[in-house]
Amino acid sequence: MLLKSFILVILGFGLSSCSQNDIPASGVPAVVNDVQGLDDVFGDSITNDGENEKPSLIKNPDIADIMKAGPLGDRSLGSANAPVTMIEYASLTCPYCKKFHNTTFPVLKRDYIDKGKVRYILREFPIGRTSGTAWIVTRCAPKSQYFKLYELYLARQNLWVSQEIRREPIFKLASKVGMTREKFNNCLSNQAIIDGLKWVKARGRRLGVYGTPTFFINGEMVPKILSTDELRKKLDGLLARSG
Repeated sequence: MLLKSFILVILGFGLSSCSQNDIPASGVPAVVNDVQGLDDVFGDSITNDGENEKPSLIKNPDIADIMKAGPLGDRSLGSANAPVTMIEYASLTCPYCKKFHNTTFPVLKRDYIDKGKVRYILREFPIGRTSGTAWIVTRCAPKSQYFKLYELYLARQNLWVSQEIRREPIFKLASKVGMTREKFNNCLSNQAIIDGLKWVKARGRRLGVYGTPTFFINGEMVPKILSTDELRKKLDGLLARSG
């Protein structure tokens, strides 16, 4: 465990991103997990020798490797023709993802995405079954409500995040974007979505993603939360070079 923590710090995950060991706890009574497939996909399956299974890394991934979308397709904001593409791998239970969204993302959206300078792609990287459940529900929401529900889950982490899955508060937030109880219940057994999210996470790990948030900005991996100043410096440099 100490060796794992040391490696994460060296990689930049230690103080600025969430890992599998950072799933928050809660004193609120839990609901028993009955969502099929979540242990394997979002709890990180364990082999017989006790080690987490890790897909083989893609060495020196190129833009095509990084941009490859899974069977569910990507959810994105901004122009497809923007000179800079920024991909974020995020977990809905991660406080660092919430911090980035609260402090840095508004600047990214206002000054870069909305002005056609950056295309922003959000990819699901659930850490733990609770995050996995919320991501399944988010993918079940209408495409037009995807980012709204994403924002709700981050903003209200205190209402639903715990070691065990609490379906009722997850549903209550989803209902704010028009999701019915019937659709919610059906969503949790939607194998196509579960398999699609499994692909996204496995692909992320092949690209070297092991904590959230992790970004790829025009192909360069940035495995930590970005401050507003760091974001501006990185994006303005890329935009200047793009002409």
